[in-house]
Amino acid sequence: MIKRKTYFRHKQDFVADEMTIALLEKATYEFNELFLVVYDRLRARDAASGGEEMLRLRVYEKLQTLVAQGLVKKAVKKYTGVRAALRARAEEVAAAATAAEERRGATLAAK
Repeated sequence: MIKRKTYFRHKQDFVADEMTIALLEKATYEFNELFLVVYDRLRARDAASGGEEMLRLRVYEKLQTLVAQGLVKKAVKKYTGVRAALRARAEEVAAAATAAEERRGATLAAK
């Protein structure tokens, strides 16, 4: 019997990262304005893949998730980031990425 070792590595969520940065920089956005900011940032990082319409859907889905989690408030068609909650979330993501990198380094060093 052949045993295969598979490794699952979470990819960094560039869309959520850029959306968080954009919402921390400016108080309020309409969706189209927020999308254009996120799209431009992702293109600058060469991380905008899958086409503009698919990316628009992903941004909208992420934005609705942030609204449901209480990190962003929606008033009619305007979205406002809750700065304290967004900063805390950004710190959590950074800490998780650091921990994952340390685990990966420890695994590679053990080989």
